[in-house]
Order: sequence, then structure tokens, then C-alpha cells
Amino acid sequence: MKRLATALVLIPLTVWVVLWAPDWAFKAVLAAIGLIAFHEFDQIAEENKIARPGWLGMIAGLAFMLAPAPDVVIVLVAIAGMLLSLRVRELTGSMAAAAVFTLGVVYIFGAWKCAIGLHGLNPHWLMFALLLSWVGDTAALYVGRALGRHKLAPQVSPAKTWEGAVGSLIGGIAGGLVYAHYLIPDASIGMVMGLAAAGNIAGQVGDLCESAMKRGAGVKDSGTTLPGHGGWLDRIDSTLFSVPVVYGLLKLVV
Repeated sequence: MKRLATALVLIPLTVWVVLWAPDWAFKAVLAAIGLIAFHEFDQIAEENKIARPGWLGMIAGLAFMLAPAPDVVIVLVAIAGMLLSLRVRELTGSMAAAAVFTLGVVYIFGAWKCAIGLHGLNPHWLMFALLLSWVGDTAALYVGRALGRHKLAPQVSPAKTWEGAVGSLIGGIAGGLVYAHYLIPDASIGMVMGLAAAGNIAGQVGDLCESAMKRGAGVKDSGTTLPGHGGWLDRIDSTLFSVPVVYGLLKLVV
């Protein structure tokens, strides 16, 4: 019930932010969610006994998300990560500290930069990319409960099954086709199906990757701020993979 109640609040708010909010509000919401998710990523790093990127990582992330020249900024982010490693007391952990700093910035804020780009192409394409995970997650839950027999990745996420993954893929494609038919009518059916399939699969991989990080740290959820969903990183882990994939593929064909 908590999960449903949270979704009933988040979904309408997200739709408004993506489709109708002024540009400054859209970017402000992305920044706020990115900062919270990065803080949770920060805590997972600490549980893995890796030096936390901290506020420096947050500043670097916002700069990367909003910078007009990301190629330069990403090099500076890597340099900042190396500088961070100098404060590590045990030098055996310096490389891990620099790597986690750079990973956190690119993983979270880089995905949000792609969200800004996708929104710039057409807000409905961003909504489309988000929908792939929403519908896919719901389909995976019910199909997995009803038909799930074969474990997808038992060491990473024991509850996930191949049947649920296929259900997610079919649900994501169906949801994407319906949305695009009414709101992105210029897109061909083949193009929409390809984007939906790629985005949904990417989202499922993103979910598994975040689960692997949490399992390595020995934590169940990235946070407790979203009742029934865990933390913000738990809520957007699929989106952080699906949005860049949809954006990248669209850039190739548009």
C-alpha cells in the first residue's frame, strides 16, 4: 500500500515536471533528485569501505549536468576524482576513491544531462523513456509472481526471474507503442519498438547494477525517503540507464 501511495504522488508530479513545468523548474527538480541520489550513492560507497565523494562530488555533478561543454567538464571531473584520492589515508584505496567519484558523477548526473537533451528534442520522448521503466517494472512484478520459475541473477537479485524480465520487456514495448501512437505520431512503429526494447532492457540492467552495488555494501535499500520504494536511487536506477540509451539512439536517427 505504501508503494502504491508513493507512486500515486510521484507519477502525476513527474508528468507535470516533464511535460508542462518551466525549464528552470524542470532542471531544478533534476538537480534536487540528482543530489539526493548522489548522497545515497555516497553512503553505499562508504559501506563498501571506499572514500566518499561528498560535497565535492555533488558540485562536480551539477557542473557536469549543466555545462555547455561536457567533454571538457568530464576531464575536469576525472581530475577532481584524482585530487580526492590524495586525501585517502590508506593509499591502497586511492584508485577506488577516484573511480567512485568519477562513476557517481557520470552515472547519475550524466544520465540527467541526457534527460535534459531528450527533453530538448521533445518532452514526450523523455516521458516515453520514463514510461518504459514504469510499465516494465509493473509488468515484471505481476508476471514474475504468476509465472516466475527461472532465476535471472540469483546472486544479485534473487527475486527477479527470466519470466518477469520478458514480461517487463513486452509491457515496456506495449506501453511505448500506445504512448507514441497518441503523443509522438510522427515516429514509425518500427522505430518506437526498437527504442522501447532497447530502453527497457537497459533499464532492467540498470536495476541489476544498482542491486549489485547495494548487495556488495550489505544494504537492502539506498535510502528510506520514499515509503515502499526505498531511496531515490532505488527509484531511478532503471531510468539512469534507459534515458541515455533512448537519447543516444534517437540522436543517431533524428
